[in-house]
This record gives sequence, structure tokens and C-alpha cells, in this order.
Amino acid sequence: MKYYLIAGEASGDLHGANLMKAIQKEDSDANFRFWGGDLMKATGGTEVKHYRDLAFMGFTEVLMNLRTILKNIKFCKQDIESFNPDVIIFIDYPGFNLRIAKWARQKGYNTHYYISPQIWAWKEGRIKDIKRDVDEMYVILPFEKDFYENKHNFPVHFVGHPLIDAIYNQKQIDPQVFKKENKLDERPIIALLPGSRKQEITKMLEIMISVAKEFKEYQFVIAGAPSQEKSFYESFLTTKNVHFITNKTYELLSIANAALVTSGTATLETALFKVPQVVCYKGGRISYEIAKRVINLKYISLVNLILDREVVTELIQTDFNTKRLKEELTKILEPKNRNAMFLDYYELEKTLGGRGASENTAKLITSSIKVK
Repeated sequence: MKYYLIAGEASGDLHGANLMKAIQKEDSDANFRFWGGDLMKATGGTEVKHYRDLAFMGFTEVLMNLRTILKNIKFCKQDIESFNPDVIIFIDYPGFNLRIAKWARQKGYNTHYYISPQIWAWKEGRIKDIKRDVDEMYVILPFEKDFYENKHNFPVHFVGHPLIDAIYNQKQIDPQVFKKENKLDERPIIALLPGSRKQEITKMLEIMISVAKEFKEYQFVIAGAPSQEKSFYESFLTTKNVHFITNKTYELLSIANAALVTSGTATLETALFKVPQVVCYKGGRISYEIAKRVINLKYISLVNLILDREVVTELIQTDFNTKRLKEELTKILEPKNRNAMFLDYYELEKTLGGRGASENTAKLITSSIKVK
């Protein structure tokens, strides 16, 4: 069978790669063509475009790059028609993917969506498009099944969260060897996860690094995004006590003592590695003001959203400053607060279900294609 996958971000590349591996177990003749990244490319198939060329963040950034986005949409449609897949698998990335799904449905393609757009947070009106354009939806958060089926009468499959598998499959490392290989000293590590896009990294890192001089008994390590060159980070590496590694985020989290994390999938990854964290977010002023008026959520981190209470502190916009960050980092380094957060993290993992999200999804997709 021929599978066309579209992932537009680093997290989509990770989950797309694991899904492809699972599909290969169900379909030994699987032929993949995809928009994704290095992990999907390593799995096999043909890469059409890398997600680093697709990621535009915020309302104003999207408007500034509208011509490129429209050009990519046109090209994607042409490429799908040329490949003529048995199924199109959309992986998150809703602004782009829902537009392709509308066209694909009209053309008669089999449309499956893995990792639902977060329409429960904003743009709930997109449910009409999803019900019209998506044959099968696979959700990874437990409350999403209730949202779709009970609120909107749209059957979906809850398959579990793929991060559990990704982290479970992570090889154990020797902390001493890791530190030596990456030229780190013996002090405990505070990981800095500033995101994967240049816009957000620029906004986040300066403030994250500003507290390093206050915690000399720790070493701060930036987790470089695989989509960015090391040269991009060099301007942030002039501060003492701040180090840099790239493409080793999971290894870093597996030995980190605490973390400062930009809101997004990384907050959940950090929690599943059982690392106490402070969640940070600062967007462009115009984009933030617009988002504040259209997003209806109590929290911005997946950890707090899933458990429906404040487990990790969220420093948003003006609250994300050196003074507050120092205060909150100090708190999560205290044993009492750390132990409480560990217990919450175990509850989080239980709520997300067990392992097997990629395998569950692959079986459902391949079975559906065979039936049709």
C-alpha cells in the first residue's frame, strides 16, 4: 500500500517515524512518501519537504509568509495526485493539513488524521470541517474522545499517547559518560528547552539563561533543536555556566535535575521523564493579544490540561521574567516540592494509558485500507 504522510513540526516527525515503523510491521510492502524530518527519513520512503521549511509561528509570522504557505499547499496537492496514495495520514499541523484534507476528500482520497488538532482549545468551529473531510481520527489525549464523541457526535479512536512509547524505547545512558562526552562537569543539570522555531528560541533563551548566574551549584544545558544549526545558538553561549548540546534532548532529560521548558509537547516529555519543570511562554505582543482573546483554556501546558489542575507553574508573557523564573526554579529544586511533583507525574502517566499508541494506530489504519 502507498501512504502519504504530512507532519510539519519536530514532534510530528517523531510520531510520524514511529507510526511508519509500526505500519511496516503490518504491511511489509508499505511505500511511504512524506513531509517530515530526519527521523521519518531514517525510517524509509521519500521525503518531499522538511518541516524546518514549513514552521511559521504566530498570527503575524503566518501573514508574513502567506505566499510561501500557499505555494506549499499547491505543490502538496500536485504531489499527492502524482503519487496517488491509498491513504493520506495527517499528523497534527492543522492550519496546513485541514486545507489539504478538504481538497483530498473532494478528490476521493482516504483521509486519516493522527494526533487531533487542538480544536478544544480554539477554533472549535473546525469540527464541521473535520466531520466533513476526515474519514478516521486518532486522538492521543483522554479528554479528546469525550470532546469529539459526546459533545460533537463524531466517533474517534483513543490510541494512547505516543510519547510513552518514544520515552520507553529510549536507551538508558550512563550520566558520567554522557557528561564527559559532552564536555560537562560533575554538577547536576538544569535543562533548557527553548523550543524548535527560531522565533520562539530567540524570545525564550535570553530570559532562561539570565538565571544561570544565580545557581552556580548547577550547570545549565541548552537542548538544541535538530532543525537549527549550532551557529544559531552561538550568540546565547557567551554566559558562563551555560552549555549546549544538540539532537540529544531525551538523553539530557533522562539525567536532568530540573528543566525550564517552553510550552508545547516538551512539557509532557519532561513530565514523562519525571523531571521537575517550570513552563515558560512568551510570544509576539500582537500574536499574544490575539491568542488571549480566542483561546479558551485554563492552562497552556499539557501536564496541567490533562490533569485539570496546576501541577507545574506556568510563567506566561510578562510573568516570564528573571525574578519570577528564579523564584519558581528555586521551588522545584526543594525536596518537598519535587516529591509532590513526582507523584503528580505518575498520575499523569496513568491517565494517558499504556504503551502501544503507534501500533494501535497502525493496525487501525491498515485494517481500514484493507476493508475498503
